[in-house]
Amino acid sequence: MFIKVPKGTQDILPEDTPKWYYIKNIIREILTKYGYQEIRTPSFEYTELFVRGIGESTDIVTKEMFTFPDRKGRSLTLRPEGTAPVVRAYLENKMDRSSQVVKLFYIGPMFRCEKPQAGRFRQFNQFGIEVIGTKSPVVDVEVIIAALEIYKKLGLKNLEILINSVGCKRCRAIYVQKLKEFIKDKKDFLCSECVNRYEKNPLRILDCKKDNCQKIIKTAPIITDYLCQECKQHFKEVKSYLNDLKIKYYVEPRLVRGLDYYTKTSFEIVSGELGAQNAIGGGGRYDDLVEELGGKPTPAVGFAAGIERMIIVMNQQKIGWPKNKGLDIFVAKVSERNKNIAFKLLQKIRNAGLSADMDYSAKSLKSQMRIAHKIGAKYTMIIGEEEISKNMVTLRNMKTKEQKEVEVDNLINELEKGSLG
Repeated sequence: MFIKVPKGTQDILPEDTPKWYYIKNIIREILTKYGYQEIRTPSFEYTELFVRGIGESTDIVTKEMFTFPDRKGRSLTLRPEGTAPVVRAYLENKMDRSSQVVKLFYIGPMFRCEKPQAGRFRQFNQFGIEVIGTKSPVVDVEVIIAALEIYKKLGLKNLEILINSVGCKRCRAIYVQKLKEFIKDKKDFLCSECVNRYEKNPLRILDCKKDNCQKIIKTAPIITDYLCQECKQHFKEVKSYLNDLKIKYYVEPRLVRGLDYYTKTSFEIVSGELGAQNAIGGGGRYDDLVEELGGKPTPAVGFAAGIERMIIVMNQQKIGWPKNKGLDIFVAKVSERNKNIAFKLLQKIRNAGLSADMDYSAKSLKSQMRIAHKIGAKYTMIIGEEEISKNMVTLRNMKTKEQKEVEVDNLINELEKGSLG
């Protein structure tokens, strides 16, 4: 029996890879326009990076990481998210010495040992934005706008922006105490995971999707009532900039996201096409993370989105994908006796910068024509004994069915000017 793909992973087949190129090209085009530069970090890092960066009590660290020892016994982890590695690279490569704000983006695979479901895989692809070195609320809004522009360019519709402020270390500590007091006599009604969260990280309870916990959460105190003056002013300015630009949003006071490093602004962009796990992307400010990972206090803000989820929503909304360009020319030989000449002409066409292919087996001419049609070749070049004797080939337009004989020496010119339409 053949070996199957591991659970929670998928093959991206040739007919689908153009979709990925299309999405990634749009991401790069728009983020470059906004002044972001691409960074690529390793697929695995020392485990300590994620424990310190994401938070020891988060679901990602406690349940979802793929962790393994190297040959010297050091603990390594396949990256479950992109922000902590980018901050590590920012510090290690001394980008913090730059006098300018550092604006980075990444595109690549992430890994989480989660229960597979719609839009959620154990290996998934993500793009993200990171702006390091400014506390300005303008940048929080720019990150949201850049993400929205990518979605708009892809044709996504019916998206909603949910925003909140999760405060800072000072005011969040006061809120956490109030939340614990509120939940204290309701712990028996929480799920087992949230009972554990109550002791380690009560904010994570607000993230729970289970019905019993949701009923309690709905009447719980909200964090925006406990913000300090600085956090309150920051959130007010974020909303003001969004209002000035007429960008519609909803304040969701129980939105805390699943990572401990968030401070102040927290936001999600959601779609009704994904069911309960409806976030198509999200992010927020993480003003303490650079310091947590060994740098000096440095404000920062970012955003990340799963590309698989974007593809699901695009398919659900029946957004058309760009048509595959198809092969410029397919070389068909009448007889195997002509294969050497066919291969030589094939390389001549490729060297001229055109895409070309041929049948490498001994299929009949009729079968070769079917292959040319199936792969979407614009032209088929037919090589037979008669054509060879005259130093000619027959060039057939696969769309119009028109064909004519062309001199071999003039073949490239005929192809480039499209003499058959």
